[in-house]
Amino acid sequence: MVKVEPRKLGEDTVLSIEVKLPKTNLLVFSTQTGYVMCGALDIGLLRTKLRERGVIAARAVGVRTMDDLWNGTIESCTQAAEAIGIHAGMAVQDALTKMIEAERVRS
Repeated sequence: MVKVEPRKLGEDTVLSIEVKLPKTNLLVFSTQTGYVMCGALDIGLLRTKLRERGVIAARAVGVRTMDDLWNGTIESCTQAAEAIGIHAGMAVQDALTKMIEAERVRS
């Protein structure tokens, strides 16, 4: 099952995407610029072999539900995410806010 819903973040909205798979769930909050995902996200691949794509992405581990991810902490992120101020230890909601701010700068 795939569930997609908007979620308010202050005055802004992010997209909540949950994919229920056997024995695991894929959890994602997405903005126009980037996304934060559960531990299934391969940050190592994005940081090395796909680095040239400049993907703004971050990962939170130990989360099982969308609320866990929403209230989680960034464990790792891409270089492109670091370039807009996202870092390990940051709250997921703060990282999403940084992504939204980056959207505004690009517009």
